Amino acid sequence: MHIDAWLETIPPLLVYLTVGVVIGAESLGIPLPGEIVLVSAALLASHHDGLNPWLIGAVASGGAIAGDSIGYLIGRKGGQRLFDWAGRKFPKHFGPAHVAAAERLFRKRGVWAVFFGRFVAILRILCGPLAGSLHMHYPRFLLANALGGIAWAGGTTALVYTLGVVAEKWLSRFSYIALAVAVVVGVVVSLVIKKRMGRRHEETRSGSAPAER
Repeated sequence: MHIDAWLETIPPLLVYLTVGVVIGAESLGIPLPGEIVLVSAALLASHHDGLNPWLIGAVASGGAIAGDSIGYLIGRKGGQRLFDWAGRKFPKHFGPAHVAAAERLFRKRGVWAVFFGRFVAILRILCGPLAGSLHMHYPRFLLANALGGIAWAGGTTALVYTLGVVAEKWLSRFSYIALAVAVVVGVVVSLVIKKRMGRRHEETRSGSAPAER
């Protein structure tokens, strides 16, 4: 089967549900590859006539906002006990060093940490529960969370979808190559953004360390 024909067989509803559920669960505090799912869905939309990139962005934004809000409530109720348990279960994501660095950033930056945290993998998972455990004012959290979720989901979808369409037009005679190039470009862009945001997070963490002493 030609790869374009195979892509057309994937039910759009399944893609939308997968995007919403995975990103919502990740925002809730469960370490899942939400960014990879979003990038993959946006790339798929550039080759699938039945998929609407606007709807993918909307579903991703909704999942991010809802997941963070539920995570906020869980963090507000569970507090430090939640992070102690999560640290034992997922030490690479919720280890004491990760939580302490994120907490310093949240105390220092407030709602800006919520907004920009959406673009950093570790903070994306910690954002909701940590804001709740620190008793951040919910309306302020919700506003920053919504704006960050829309900017991240909408921006990522638009960028990756556009790259996929451009690659398809330039390499329309070589469908396999077009898809491969689109996938590689999308993943590279995602990794570069993540690395740059992670570097800024590390710089903030290093700069705040002396104050702790």
